[in-house]
Amino acid sequence: MPRSLQIIRDEHASLAAMLQSMRMLVERGPDEGRKNFFDVLRAMLFYIDEYPERLHHPKESNLLFPKVVKASPKVLGAIDRLERDHMHSEKAARELQHLLLAWELLGPSRRPAFQEAFSKYIDFYLDHMNMEEEVILPEAEKVLSPAEWSEIDTAFEKNADPLTGKYPPTAEYEKLFSLIVQRAPAPIGLG
Repeated sequence: MPRSLQIIRDEHASLAAMLQSMRMLVERGPDEGRKNFFDVLRAMLFYIDEYPERLHHPKESNLLFPKVVKASPKVLGAIDRLERDHMHSEKAARELQHLLLAWELLGPSRRPAFQEAFSKYIDFYLDHMNMEEEVILPEAEKVLSPAEWSEIDTAFEKNADPLTGKYPPTAEYEKLFSLIVQRAPAPIGLG
């Protein structure tokens, strides 16, 4: 199996775990640790914007998807949908950050708007990853050449997402990942 297939699946698994941890946090809501609650959710949303949106998705859109659709045009409809998802998800992540800030700064009256948007976002993201894993990755495994996989492997290996548990965070991101792991609930954190 190409290394990038495992990297993509590991990154999907860590993102799904992150989303589930966030769902648990949001359902519980802030308690006496109100500042911690918002700090952790903000850090988790920032992680999603930094890793999946800026590292993972561009490699799928610019490298993996074009190769798969060229070799197997029958997946064009799925790839078109996934590309639209990628364009939407970055904007949605930033909108969630805004809605979270509104809840934090303007109070509980803003909580329902965040919760509704967040619930839709989780469902959307889980469905998106499922389509990639059920449709695109199996097709890619069938149709791509070893040379194409080598190029894709090289690109995805550079992601080094610490939340997969396989890479230490870079110095630049150490504080972010420490905050998430120390304060977030399981399955992502210890908190």
